[in-house]
Amino acid sequence: MSIKVSLEFSEEDLKYFREAMTKAVTSESTITEAQTIQQVQSICAGIGETKVPDFVKEKIEKLDTLVQMLGDAEWQLPEEERNDIVNSLKYFCKAEDLVPDDLPLLGFLDDAIMIELVLRDLSENVDSYREFCQFRRTEENRRGADAGVTRESWLADKRRQLHSRMRERRSSRRGGRIFSRIF
Repeated sequence: MSIKVSLEFSEEDLKYFREAMTKAVTSESTITEAQTIQQVQSICAGIGETKVPDFVKEKIEKLDTLVQMLGDAEWQLPEEERNDIVNSLKYFCKAEDLVPDDLPLLGFLDDAIMIELVLRDLSENVDSYREFCQFRRTEENRRGADAGVTRESWLADKRRQLHSRMRERRSSRRGGRIFSRIF
C-alpha cells in the first residue's frame, strides 16, 4: 500500500531554497556548460540503478527535458534562457547539497524539491519547447520529403513565436524566479 505525502512551503521556506540555489550557482561557477550537461545526464542515466524512492526518480527524469532543450540544435535557445537553464542545473552538480544524497530514502529529497522549483521557474521555457517539438513532429508528418518550404524556414517561424512568448511570460512574472540574476 502506498502513501501520499504533500508538502507546502511558505515564501520564507522557498527563500531558503532560492538562497541554496544561488550559493550552488556561485560555488559551481567554474563548471562549464558541457560539464554541467554531462553531470546531469550522468545523474539521469544512473538514477535507475540507485536505490531512491519512485517520486525522486520521476523528478530527476524531468531534468532530461532541460538537457534536451540545451542540445536541440533546431530549437536554438536564446543565450539568456540557455544561461538560466545551465545555471539552474548547476545545483545538481554540487557534491554537497542540502541533504547528503547517500542518506537512505531522504538523500535526494532536496534534489526533488529543487527540481520542482526549477521546473516551475522555467515552465515557460519547457512549455514552449514541448510545443516546438510537437509542431516539428506534426510538420514533419504533414510536409513529408517533398515540402516546398525548407525545414529551417518553418522551424524558424515557430521558434521565433515561441521564444517571444516565452520572454513575455517570463517578464510578466519576473518576481517569482528561483534565484535573482547574478550571472
